Amino acid sequence: MKKRSRPAIPWARPEFWGKEERYVVDALRSTWISGGPYVDRLERDVAAFHKIDHCLTAANGTSALHLAYLALGIGRGDDVVVPGFGFQAAANVALHLGARPVFADVDPDTWCVTAASLEAALTPKTKVLVPVHTYGNVCPMDEIARLARRRRMALVEDAAESFGSRWNGRLCGTFGDIGTLSFQATKTIATGEGGAVLTSDRDLYDRMWLYRNHGMKRRRYWHEVAGHNFRLTNLQAALGCAQFERFAKISAARRRMDRSYRRRFARMPGVAMQQYAKKVDPVVWAVAVKLDAHAYPQGRDAVIEQLMEQGIETRPGFHAPGEMSHLYRTGRLPESDALARQVLSLPSIPTLKEEEIDHICGALERLRR
Repeated sequence: MKKRSRPAIPWARPEFWGKEERYVVDALRSTWISGGPYVDRLERDVAAFHKIDHCLTAANGTSALHLAYLALGIGRGDDVVVPGFGFQAAANVALHLGARPVFADVDPDTWCVTAASLEAALTPKTKVLVPVHTYGNVCPMDEIARLARRRRMALVEDAAESFGSRWNGRLCGTFGDIGTLSFQATKTIATGEGGAVLTSDRDLYDRMWLYRNHGMKRRRYWHEVAGHNFRLTNLQAALGCAQFERFAKISAARRRMDRSYRRRFARMPGVAMQQYAKKVDPVVWAVAVKLDAHAYPQGRDAVIEQLMEQGIETRPGFHAPGEMSHLYRTGRLPESDALARQVLSLPSIPTLKEEEIDHICGALERLRR
């Protein structure tokens, strides 16, 4: 194996900002290792931060989406409109419930769905719209919320990648009937695995609470509905509480990282970064670029291998649903299909040093033909 000239720069790594170890040890010693005080605290803190009535933690961001769909009664015969470019948890949960994911194309600059693209994907069986805020960007939620109200459809925001990002000053995850969050290991607030749902509708909250807890509420071992165990543990929540205490520092570090990349790529032909609308104040989860096919004729996947040879780990953009015909049925989505071939996600560790970002950008520039 060829020896690398520099230590590897991973795509992501866990970052600890304060009292993570102290809180996890406290949770361990308390014997509250499943539910417990840190779970309660994290739910209160996240609800207060979002200025929303209810937050319910979950085992992960996908189970948060599952809870949202269950509470809304999504099932066989229903259509769920999701983006054609993005992580497909929202589509996969729809399939598990017997519903059909219908894919809307995305904007070529922001890589997010718009109200117009969602409306173009509507069918007579559409029951819910699920915009996904990709990489830390935010979809145009005022227009999308108006569309959902006008067409009398439910709205679930998948904000798994955009904790703390805002649209016109308002936090994403608070525009729809339900918002979902992820606290997976690489996310802005990380608990290893974990997630949450946000809602101001007490009835939806009560239904999600019931489904999260095996369908048991009034009597132990008495199942009112066929529920799941989607609970977050107290140990994980302890990590989340410690991280959330330092959210201002975390978000500032992520913004600094994003600005540093943007300064360098502004002068680099053949590389285009994801664009933010003027109303978006992002907390970036992952920095990604779109490679021009003429500048990088070897292709995105070859670039990934070439960067890895230099000790830089990157990841591809999300696969388009048309590539996964064993799971999804969809027509051509020109923008989503192009992004799936061209997007490259770069190391997005918020504490990356400036010289590391220089090294990453320089390595990418040298691969341009």
